[in-house]
Amino acid sequence: MQGTAQTPSQPETGYTPTDRTVPTRSPDRASYDKDLVHAILDEAYVCHLGFVRDGAPVVLPTLYARVGERLYVHGSTGSRPLRAAGQADPGLPVCLTVTHVDGLVLARSAFHHSINYRSVVVHGVAHDVRDPEEKRQALDALVDHVVPGRSADSRPADKKELAATAVIRLDLDEVSAKLRTGGVNDEPEDLALPHWAGVVPVRRTYGTPVSDPGLAPGTELPGYLAAL
Repeated sequence: MQGTAQTPSQPETGYTPTDRTVPTRSPDRASYDKDLVHAILDEAYVCHLGFVRDGAPVVLPTLYARVGERLYVHGSTGSRPLRAAGQADPGLPVCLTVTHVDGLVLARSAFHHSINYRSVVVHGVAHDVRDPEEKRQALDALVDHVVPGRSADSRPADKKELAATAVIRLDLDEVSAKLRTGGVNDEPEDLALPHWAGVVPVRRTYGTPVSDPGLAPGTELPGYLAAL
């Protein structure tokens, strides 16, 4: 799939490019701007966490949250990557990715079909969070990342639940963003073909919240959900 791209500006301050964060294809689409990286991360819920287990690659989708220059990922204490992050010394080498699809780019030729997207790739070593206070703050951040304000409007985890929940942290150090914007990039000789071409925007929307039938009497829809 091919297409045009806008070249992101490279600020004097940002993440330092490395051999792993400079794309081999369309490097002009890469950016190391911290504000752009943060914005892409903060808009998504789900990341894909990649690591190697028994010599084979494994990629798992999971929730995450950003707190400053650090990402937190949570799961069960029985999950493989979280167990490995706690057992490995000095941690678990991982690659974490986040992607937004902003549009379907439909060209006159099949070869030039593409998508408009924004993505972030993070390389680093994940570590198990064992400090109780950091763990609580990380779990609150994970809840609030999905629905801002939710952690203050729900029962916090008790000791048993905390013991059953693992959290790993990954510092934002070796990081890059990559994006594609714009329209169709057809060959000049294809412009007269009788096929529709253009961009179909893709947007995230929320439906009307559906109340649980067992809600306590008088429980109303909170304002932070109505605002969605």
